[in-house]
Amino acid sequence: MAPAEGTRWIEINLTDQTLTAWQGPVAIMHTSISSGLPGTPTVSGRFNIGLKFQSQRMTGPGYDLPGVPWVMYFHGEFALHGAYWHNNFGVPMSHGCVNVAVEESQFLYNWAPVGTEVYVHY
Repeated sequence: MAPAEGTRWIEINLTDQTLTAWQGPVAIMHTSISSGLPGTPTVSGRFNIGLKFQSQRMTGPGYDLPGVPWVMYFHGEFALHGAYWHNNFGVPMSHGCVNVAVEESQFLYNWAPVGTEVYVHY
């Protein structure tokens, strides 16, 4: 059970392809993710969630994905979001965003307010 108090932050480990949601010193979620491919890597550093959308169409070179769920932008066009188009978590698959299973991305969306720190590292 998550503590009633404690700073909420999200840690993304690009080497392990994992995401851990922290509340204070307690890890309340740990899951596999899919980050950016070598040609479109996920940015690393310390950021904060700036914009959130329950659903959004995402387009770019070679993809057009309607209804991408539970989108949380943390740096420019880099976002955490649900991925309904694959189930290959633990392996880089994206154009730079952090793909999370849909159910887990919904939990994160509801748990992490705008301003939540996102720490992305190798």
